[in-house]
Amino acid sequence: MNNLLKINKLKNCYFIMRHGESIANREKIIISDPKIGIKKYGLTDKGRLQIKESIAMSDDLDNKTIIYSSDFLRTKETAKLIKEILNNKKLYFKKNLRERYFGLFDQKSNQNYQNVWLEDKKDPSHKKNNVESVDNVLNRTTSLILALEKKYNLKKILLISHGDPLQILQTAFLKISPANHRKIDHLDVAEIRELKLNE
Repeated sequence: MNNLLKINKLKNCYFIMRHGESIANREKIIISDPKIGIKKYGLTDKGRLQIKESIAMSDDLDNKTIIYSSDFLRTKETAKLIKEILNNKKLYFKKNLRERYFGLFDQKSNQNYQNVWLEDKKDPSHKKNNVESVDNVLNRTTSLILALEKKYNLKKILLISHGDPLQILQTAFLKISPANHRKIDHLDVAEIRELKLNE
């Protein structure tokens, strides 16, 4: 469900950022089970450098930016590093921003993403191989946006999450079918992107 469909204007300005390179990225495996991802597979040294470079190149974020992050280790470490660089006061961790659960493909080769994405194009509600549906990811991420809209006014908010949740969230802002999340330009590790709502 796209909770943003009926909204034509947002009170806050939203930026998304994918975590820096993680050990899972380097090893080319899928880590989506919270029982593992919250404790293991944090950032690589390269990932930390990518984050520092992204923040240095960004003119949009500052110490007044409100930071929300997934509670997986790789996103948590990303958020903590950004907080340190920008000298922000606080971080907020939300389950809504967690990695999409990839079911039977968890801890297996990341080549399996392609199999899931092929099914996503056919049916965003599919749960084949016990994978979390696109619709569910869309619902939990857009629910957070609506909650933030109620809580804040005229703030810059940075959302730190993972590839699929952020690709899917972008479909809500663009007001396109979530089945088309892979048609949006791929969000690279440590990339920062502003979300703009299509009216």
